[in-house]
Amino acid sequence: MTDIWGGASRPRVTDRAMMRPSPIFLGIVAAFGASGWALWTGAMTAKYAVFLFVVAGWLLSLCLHEYAHAVAAYRSGDHSVAAQGYLTLDPFKYTHAVYSILLPLLFVLLGGIGLPGGAVFIDRSALRGRLRESLVSAAGPLTNVLFAFVTLIPVAVFGPTDPEHIPFWAALSFLGFLQVTASILNLLPVPGLDGFGIVEPWLARQWVHTAARIAPFGMLILIALLWIPTFNAAFFDLVFWFLEPFGIPTELVALGNGLFRFWVGS
Repeated sequence: MTDIWGGASRPRVTDRAMMRPSPIFLGIVAAFGASGWALWTGAMTAKYAVFLFVVAGWLLSLCLHEYAHAVAAYRSGDHSVAAQGYLTLDPFKYTHAVYSILLPLLFVLLGGIGLPGGAVFIDRSALRGRLRESLVSAAGPLTNVLFAFVTLIPVAVFGPTDPEHIPFWAALSFLGFLQVTASILNLLPVPGLDGFGIVEPWLARQWVHTAARIAPFGMLILIALLWIPTFNAAFFDLVFWFLEPFGIPTELVALGNGLFRFWVGS
């Protein structure tokens, strides 16, 4: 998710430390790899390994999503993102306590939906043209799309012939499923989300001003829509429509979700 504000661009930061991956991000990568290894080898009880694997994978995707926004902005003329620490992949630099942590985690735990989270503040006045503004907003969701492909393609290719590691493939399927949900939700043209940010530079100014008043409630609007049965059903139909070409059974996604939310069946 991006948050674009007006004003003069801050001075360019040349210190490479501002662009070096943070220890926290490297720790997330390590946790993702270690939990995946534990899941694959059976070194840890499957349900706990799945939980750690999915949480670490989700945090990893959040960092990459916001980093993509920041890199696109940096290359489009806004060098203030380096000073903000957005190029370090540190999740705490992108964190909004409610929108980045509480609500996304709550929805993953309750219903298996990957809500958009995090925020990168972009200096609109520093970006070179409307097309670049749109690309900055699109960079994050496209990262989720790529992450979905990276997680789902191995399941489609190797999963059906490898029954020995079903919990691993189920966890990877569920993580890919979350990426698809996040991609679709973030691309909706709701003020405050990336989907609206993509079209915003091309809209009449009066529409943009009206949307700016709605944007702080964009996430709440999205949550309210997901509580409407018709919208909820249509949303999940769309998600599984995107999963269908990969040939991944819904049962495998459901298994991953069930192992992730291990306390539900306890």
